[in-house]
Amino acid sequence: MVSEKLRLTGKALAFFVPYGGRLLMRRATAVQHRWTYQATPNAKNVVVLGGSYAGVALAKRLVETLPTGYKVVLVERHSHFHYLFNFPRFAVLPGYEHTAFIPYDGLAKHAPKGIFSHVKGTAVSLTDSEVVLSSGEKINYDFLALATGSMQSLPAKVVSTERDEGCRELRAVQDSIKSKDSKNIAVVGAGAVGVELATDIKTFYPDKNVTLIHSRDQVLNSLKGKRLHDYIVPVLKELDIRLLLNERPQLPPGGGVMAGVPGQPLVLNLKSGEEPFDLVIACTGQKPNSKILATLVPGAISQETSRILVKPTLQICTADEHDGPSSRRIFAFGDVAEHGGPRMARAGYFQAEIVLDNILSMIHGEPASSTYVPRWDFEGAIKLTLGGAHFVIYSRDSDASDILIVNKDGKLDLDIADAWKQLGVDIKSAHAPPPTHSPPTDAVAVN
Repeated sequence: MVSEKLRLTGKALAFFVPYGGRLLMRRATAVQHRWTYQATPNAKNVVVLGGSYAGVALAKRLVETLPTGYKVVLVERHSHFHYLFNFPRFAVLPGYEHTAFIPYDGLAKHAPKGIFSHVKGTAVSLTDSEVVLSSGEKINYDFLALATGSMQSLPAKVVSTERDEGCRELRAVQDSIKSKDSKNIAVVGAGAVGVELATDIKTFYPDKNVTLIHSRDQVLNSLKGKRLHDYIVPVLKELDIRLLLNERPQLPPGGGVMAGVPGQPLVLNLKSGEEPFDLVIACTGQKPNSKILATLVPGAISQETSRILVKPTLQICTADEHDGPSSRRIFAFGDVAEHGGPRMARAGYFQAEIVLDNILSMIHGEPASSTYVPRWDFEGAIKLTLGGAHFVIYSRDSDASDILIVNKDGKLDLDIADAWKQLGVDIKSAHAPPPTHSPPTDAVAVN
C-alpha cells in the first residue's frame, strides 16, 4: 500500500511541477518590473482592504506586477501582521507571543519606489470611488479588493490594533490559564483553535483538569474528516482531556476568555446538569467582517451567511445579479467571501492570484476572465497541533479521499521564523515589548 507521505508527495508534484514554471516566470517578471515601473504623481489606487493572509498575498503580487500609472494601497487597522496560526499556542506558552506580530515593512522591501503604501486605519464606509476611514480620511480607488476576513474572540484573535497591547492580551490569557485558581478549565468549541488550545493547556499544565465541549458529534466537523476525528479522540483521552460532544452550553455574549473568582466559579448548563468551571474559553467560530459593503451594495451580502456574494471571477455580485458598474471593480476573497472553497489561508493565496489576474486584465481593457475553482486537497489541508511537538497534517479531496500524516517532532515556536521570512522581515528584529504587570489572575475576565 502506498504510504500517506508518498500519496501527499505525488499530489504535490502533480500540482506544483506545472505551477513551478509560473513561479519562475513570476520572479523573472518581478525583477524586470522593478526596473521598468515609474512612480507618477497621479497614479490610480488599487486598494486592498484587510491585511491578513489573503490581503497580504494580493498586495505582494500587485507590488510585483502593477503597471506604471497604478499603485497599491493596503488599508489595515493593525500596526503589525497577526500570525493567527500561532495564537492558540502563544496564548498558553509564554515567551513567544511578541513573535506573532510581524511588521508590514517587508512587503515593500524590494518594491519599486512609490508603488506601495500601508495606511493604518479603520474603514467605516464605501462609495463608488472612495474608502472612508474613521479618521475622516478618504482614499480614492480605481479597483478595490475586500479581504476583511472574519471576527473572532480571544485567543483566536486580539482586539488591540497595536503590537504591545496585543501581546498583553495574549499574556492575560496565559495568566488566566496558569493561575492557581484555574484548576478546572472548559474549552468550548472543538474546531482547530479549540482542539489546539485544549491539548496545549493539558500538555504544558498537566495538573489542570481540561474539558473540551463541542456542539456536534465530531471534532473539526467542518472538515468532514471522520478519520481525523478518529485519530484526535484517542489523543485527547491519552492526555486525559474530557471530551463532551453534542453539547451546546449557553455562554455570555461576546465569548472569549471568562474567569470566575475564588468561591464563585462559572456554571455551564450541560445535559448532565450544571457544572462549575474556574475558567471558560469560548472558541465557537467566526463571524464574517462584511458590514463595510452594506454602505454601498447591501444586496451583495448573503442573508444566510453574512458573507459577500461573488462571481467565479471573485467580483462582488448581488443575489439578483443586478450589480452596477462599480461592483465590477470591487472584488472579495478569503474568509469574508462566499466563494464555495475552503476557508483557509492557503485558499486565500490562490484566490489572490485570480483577483490579480482579473485586475490586470481590466487595467489593460480586457474583461475579467480568470475564475476560481477550489482545489480542496491543497487549499483545505490543515496542520493541526495536538500539544507540544505533536501535530498532524490532514488533507481531504472533493471525492472524500483523504491523507493523514502524523509527526511528533514539531517545534514549540511552530517555526515562526519562517513566517517572518515569508513577509520579508528578519525575526532578529522581534524584540519583546517591556514586561508589564498583569492584572490579578483571580480577576481576569477578557471578553
